[in-house]
Amino acid sequence: MNTENQHIALVTGATGGLGTHICKRLSEDGYIVCANYRSEEKAQEWKKKMEAEGYQFYLYKADVCDYDAVEQMIKAIEQDHGVVDILVNNAGITKDGIFKKMSKENWQDVIATNLTSVFNCCRHVINQMIDQNYGRIVNISSVNGQRAQFGQVNYAAAKAGMHGITKTLAIEVANKGITVNTISPGYVATDMVMAVPEEVRNKIIAGIPVGRLGGTGEIAHLVSFLAARDTAFITGANYAINGGQHVY
Repeated sequence: MNTENQHIALVTGATGGLGTHICKRLSEDGYIVCANYRSEEKAQEWKKKMEAEGYQFYLYKADVCDYDAVEQMIKAIEQDHGVVDILVNNAGITKDGIFKKMSKENWQDVIATNLTSVFNCCRHVINQMIDQNYGRIVNISSVNGQRAQFGQVNYAAAKAGMHGITKTLAIEVANKGITVNTISPGYVATDMVMAVPEEVRNKIIAGIPVGRLGGTGEIAHLVSFLAARDTAFITGANYAINGGQHVY
């Protein structure tokens, strides 16, 4: 196993707003951070910006929907740094629409990116984690995987499915020093949410009891907690972080 200060973390969908803050926080925690991406131009610009802010991340390109591409990415990380100790499944997309008009393509794209990607990434790191008797897997789901959300049958199905993976994988590897947990954020001030018309955004905020959107740093803080070595007795859990918008 990698030494305490050299644990290797892989974050998928790293160059987005939430992925960026997760990468920063894990770097601040002392991990070697491998950042997965799809868009070369965006990733290179992102890396330069991060370096200007004092962060060193290692870029690894792969479409996480592609099983073989993920396998090659994991092999490259292992060759460059060693076994992935911490996997954060953060990649995700939305292609909303009411069910009666939803295309097969929009269903398949969202399921592939938000759910099949979790299988692909977990499948290619789990045996190595078992061999070293240590690992942390954190799956970024959504409040809309816990409740109904009009126009998001594909997204809600994928995000609920992520926690289904979490629960079962967690008990399969519980005695191998590996924890598997889900985080289900509510509405967070990402670029995607901030691009929503202000009028709509204000209606969303009005439905959040704490009276504001969540911060990407707050989600990253929870990732940091679940990724820690000392968080060894929490597994198969789903952490809601939504400002009280959905309680149960």
